[in-house]
Amino acid sequence: MRLRAGATLAAGLMAALPGCAVVPEAAGRAQPVQAPPAAVAVAPAPAPRPAAPAPFRYEGQRIQGGMLVGTAPAGVTSLTFDGEPIVLAPDSRFLIAFDRDAGPTARLVARFADGREQVETLSVAPRAWQIERLPTLPKVSQPSAEFQRRRPPELAQIAAARKQETGAQGWSQRFQWPATGRISGRFGSQRIYAGEPGSYHSGVDVAKPTGAPVTAPADGVVILAADSPFTLEGNLLMLDHGMGLSSAFLHLSRIDVRPGQRIRQGEVIGAVGSTGRATGPHLHWGMVWKGRRLDPMLIAGPMPG
Repeated sequence: MRLRAGATLAAGLMAALPGCAVVPEAAGRAQPVQAPPAAVAVAPAPAPRPAAPAPFRYEGQRIQGGMLVGTAPAGVTSLTFDGEPIVLAPDSRFLIAFDRDAGPTARLVARFADGREQVETLSVAPRAWQIERLPTLPKVSQPSAEFQRRRPPELAQIAAARKQETGAQGWSQRFQWPATGRISGRFGSQRIYAGEPGSYHSGVDVAKPTGAPVTAPADGVVILAADSPFTLEGNLLMLDHGMGLSSAFLHLSRIDVRPGQRIRQGEVIGAVGSTGRATGPHLHWGMVWKGRRLDPMLIAGPMPG
């Protein structure tokens, strides 16, 4: 009786202990049994962070009339610039530029092979253009019938030339001045006649004597060499530099190259003159990228010497 009473007391004490249970043995003694361990909560793994945008690299100036040569990140398969497709070179470089009247921002969209899309918003710095106001001088009179007859075919030739794709690689070079001397006309300057704006100056003028050589500012292909003087441009020569970029050389006294000819940077292509609508001998150098007019001074840098 004493042993049974002791066993009963021990069993009661064991039952009171947390995590223990009491089961009887065959001999009548109680044995403690360990309860299974409680489940441990495991925190979920943190979600992977989205990959940081791959960087683009640019050379040039983000400014009205400026041009950028960019390098796309690895994996980019296509680009658009303000909604327009942009060609990627095999080394992932590309060309974009900003018109004289470009807005404050431009949008570059890159698409990757894995389906990702990356948007770059580029700030475009404004410029203070040289504006000359002539409040008492009326705008130029109406063009003559002869001008109206000749001008449309000339413009058609210029437009067709700019549509040519030649595969030229001059766009990737550092441009040089086709002639050096005093700058007599700046890109973007404009006259306001009695409150009515005239056309802005679409290139840069370099004052030189008639016959001074004109050289190619970069590699290119001749896309237009006028057979006879145009009404405004005179003897007009145009070079394609590739990627939609072209140069135009106006008022030449002679043209030394022919359409389709491949030209190397620094090669003589013509001579300064005063043909067309010009008040004296000078070279007018204009640049256009996909319809956007650019400032050659931003692309070639300051005039040497």
